[in-house]
Amino acid sequence: MTRKVVQTERARERYVELKHILEDRRKEILSEVQEKMRDVRAVGASGEGAGVLDAAETSEADIQDDIELALIQMKSETLHKIEEALARLDENTYGNCFECGDEISERRLRALPFAVRCKDCEEAREIAEQRERTLSQRRSAGFLMDLN
Repeated sequence: MTRKVVQTERARERYVELKHILEDRRKEILSEVQEKMRDVRAVGASGEGAGVLDAAETSEADIQDDIELALIQMKSETLHKIEEALARLDENTYGNCFECGDEISERRLRALPFAVRCKDCEEAREIAEQRERTLSQRRSAGFLMDLN
C-alpha cells in the first residue's frame, strides 16, 4: 500500500471513530434530557407536592426546580455543541482549532469531543477572560470608591 492510501484510510477510520463518539454522546445526553422532562411532567401531572407547604419547603422546592432547570439547560447546550461538532466533521473542519488553525490533539478530542480550540489557544483564552474579569472588578471597585 502506498503512503497516501494508508493516510486516507487512517483519516477515514478516525472520522468514523470520532463520529461514533459524538453520536453516542448525543444519544446519551438526549436520553438524559428526555428523562428529566418526563420526570418534571410526571411530578406536575401527579400533583405531587400539591399539599400545603411552609415557606422553607417552598423555598427548598424552588431551589430544586432551579437546579433541575439549570441541569437541563447545560445538557441542552452540550447537545448543541455536539450537533455543531458533527456538522464540522461532515464539513471536514472538525478537529482544527478556531484560533490558530492547527490540529486539535486526538487526546483532547477524546476527552472533549466538541472542543473548538487546541489546548494552548484555550488556555490563552481563559487567561484573557480572567484578566478581563479582574480588570472589570477593579473598575467596579474604583467606581464604588468614587461614590463615597
